[in-house]
Amino acid sequence: MDKNETYSTLVKQVESLIEGENNATGQLANTAALLQETMGWWWTGFYLVNGDTLQLGPFQGPVACYSIKRGRGVCGTAWEQGRTIVVPDVEKFPGHIACSSLSRSEIVVPLHDGDGNITGVLDIDSKDVAAFDDVDAHWLEIIAQVLERHVFTPSSRPS
Repeated sequence: MDKNETYSTLVKQVESLIEGENNATGQLANTAALLQETMGWWWTGFYLVNGDTLQLGPFQGPVACYSIKRGRGVCGTAWEQGRTIVVPDVEKFPGHIACSSLSRSEIVVPLHDGDGNITGVLDIDSKDVAAFDDVDAHWLEIIAQVLERHVFTPSSRPS
């Protein structure tokens, strides 16, 4: 199965996994687990907005940083700029926050609420340089849209 086919299947699986549930933490935890198990990345998880900080949410992988300030590192930069960021080599990203020295590339996708405000980010790390590309960005943004519809609505926001 090629990467597009894998992601197409993942979108359907995420939708099926979280649809009709109202446990936002569980929805995010299961989404992280599904992505991690399917794709075999180093770290897959969520950071959620709390004031001027992203706070660690559900994830799969080794221990992680607890909080990230707006504009700091890849996650804080994606939040500040409101766009997906693909980093082929984290050692070349100014201000990269090294939660793990084994992380070599990263992709971060902002998550929005029903009003368009960023409520968190999907953060994925790989031990390989240049592990992520435009195909990953495209499909992970679609998965983010599924999450936005089912998890980040006003009645089901994670706290």
